[in-house]
Amino acid sequence: MMSAPTLDTTRHAEIRLALDAVIDPELDEPITDLGFVRSIDAGADGAVEVHLRLPTSFCAPNFAYLMASDAKDALTALPWTSVVVVELDDHHDSEIINTGLAADAGYRGTFRHEADSDLDELRATFARKAHTAAMERALTGLLRADPERTEARLGAVRLADLPDDDAARSLRRRRRAIGLGTDADDLVLVDADGMSYAPDAVTRALRRARSTRISIEGNAHWCKGLLGTRYADEPADPTFVPLTALTVRAS
Repeated sequence: MMSAPTLDTTRHAEIRLALDAVIDPELDEPITDLGFVRSIDAGADGAVEVHLRLPTSFCAPNFAYLMASDAKDALTALPWTSVVVVELDDHHDSEIINTGLAADAGYRGTFRHEADSDLDELRATFARKAHTAAMERALTGLLRADPERTEARLGAVRLADLPDDDAARSLRRRRRAIGLGTDADDLVLVDADGMSYAPDAVTRALRRARSTRISIEGNAHWCKGLLGTRYADEPADPTFVPLTALTVRAS
């Protein structure tokens, strides 16, 4: 008699890869890198359950819902998943969020009168901030690599002038996310609408961008520290435990 099938590690890797694409909108980092994935359980029948955790119990509910909802969408999109359950642990709105996720109620359907808008505007705002930070990283990299280059000259830098490195690739991804072009001749230092800056405004624009980047990175560092303190007794990386049976919940 053949033994019961077990889930191979390929599916676990696919789950992790899918969750790698879920970004904390404020911190501009994957929830996997931030340590927000608490556990991953998967059954051979395609049922998946993921638990998320956050640095504090009072993290903004709209951010919390957005990440949990994006995680569910990413896992549901995998071709082999059957039932997907994503739950947020230890948050003051965990019950509300988890109930809404299970019912696929959407943000407004979950929070009802407390939701004064949907999440599209929130996504757009932080996508623009992520682009600004990525733009500053790429241009600052050029300054460090070429001491002869001045900030005032950065207004003329085009995508083709950037080295083929992580900073440039990140910038292109974030440009696409807000609808900007990625042609070789496109200027790097532009606003969220793709408008360039006058020569006398370049230095000021770059310094504002640097402030945005430092703020994002500082918040990420702070949140990682809070998470590490809150869950000091839990491993940073979730363990993978194939389940022989996974409770199916309404979704």
